[in-house]
Amino acid sequence: MALATYDPGVDRIWAPWRLAYVKDASKDKESECVFCAALDAGDDDANLIVSRGERAFVILNKFPYTNGHLMVAPYEHIAELQGLDEETMGEIMSLAQRGIAALEASYAPHGYNVGFNQGRVAGAGVEHHIHMHVVPRWGGDTNFMPVLGDTRVMNQSLHDSYETVKEAFG
Repeated sequence: MALATYDPGVDRIWAPWRLAYVKDASKDKESECVFCAALDAGDDDANLIVSRGERAFVILNKFPYTNGHLMVAPYEHIAELQGLDEETMGEIMSLAQRGIAALEASYAPHGYNVGFNQGRVAGAGVEHHIHMHVVPRWGGDTNFMPVLGDTRVMNQSLHDSYETVKEAFG
């Protein structure tokens, strides 16, 4: 009896970027903050930093839910929203507005999911550095792939998304 069979009639969608995500998920999340490391690297293009403000910055998500998935984070390494001062919170909101304007200009999405996941039980993948997600959405952008295949189908490379958003950001 065969334990596995190959079905040539089954379509496959290759998502090689998922391997980096799976490997990253097994690392100790407290050992290095992805936001602080990106800021300290000194190469905004390589680290997908779209824009820098005085207190916060905009970065493209390396493991996006949709093309153009942005995150806005403070420079300060802080875990909780309630720990931010008013000026930093104001700049995060201003950068989120600019991000939405840039996504409107470059992708023309039908809507957005915008928000914070504070703490692991709330879905924070990076729980020690608070950040706001700005996720562009289109009618029909959800399908069976995330449910059945644990795979998102992206129609643009991460590099091309970065170039598109950075150009629209100005």
